[in-house]
Amino acid sequence: MASVTVRTTAGADSGSLDLDASFFGIEPNKAVMHQVVTAQLAARRSGTQSTKTRAEVRGGGAKPWAQKGTGRSRHGSSRSPIWRGGGVALGPKPRSYAQRTPKKMIRLALRSALSDRASEGRVVVIDAWDFEAPKTREAVSALAALAVEGRVLVVAERDDTNTWKSFANLGHVHVVSPGEINAYDLLVSDWVVFTRSTLPTAQAGTPEDATAIEVPSTSDEEEEE
Repeated sequence: MASVTVRTTAGADSGSLDLDASFFGIEPNKAVMHQVVTAQLAARRSGTQSTKTRAEVRGGGAKPWAQKGTGRSRHGSSRSPIWRGGGVALGPKPRSYAQRTPKKMIRLALRSALSDRASEGRVVVIDAWDFEAPKTREAVSALAALAVEGRVLVVAERDDTNTWKSFANLGHVHVVSPGEINAYDLLVSDWVVFTRSTLPTAQAGTPEDATAIEVPSTSDEEEEE
């Protein structure tokens, strides 16, 4: 079982802590991580792109010219896709890009991402964030004391308002609650910073119940329509 040194926001050592092997000690499954992250990014797409067909563009009610005798090609409408200003053939229409991903795969991808960060020594655990008031300067100093650089994922309690506000103005820091931990945020971050209370354990089941991908479900009745 791997262990990590618990530190304070000043960078001092505050003991050690064993990482749960079920979350931080498995062999990362790259294929599952790829599929889950792809689904997560796909679910973010708005899918609102739209073009007008020849039935939706304005005009084109009258035949441009006579069928015969003009020496020109036959046309029934100026809104044809081959005309300038006409409709678009086979153009994009609003759609959902959401993918259905089994929860077991999502959980495996999450555990794989946590194990990957731990194997590279990119997991930091601190006692607690001790911001008395929202201070961006103190947040920067804390990260510097922890020797954390690059993109940082901070896992903080939802009711820890001072921490969320302290990191809000730092573009390279992303703050999530324990229930929002997901494979994508873990893999794109250089460092992951937990507190003792937000560190995933088998007893707490922190990421066990997190689906990590918020995909709007579609009922069978909606599919039949």
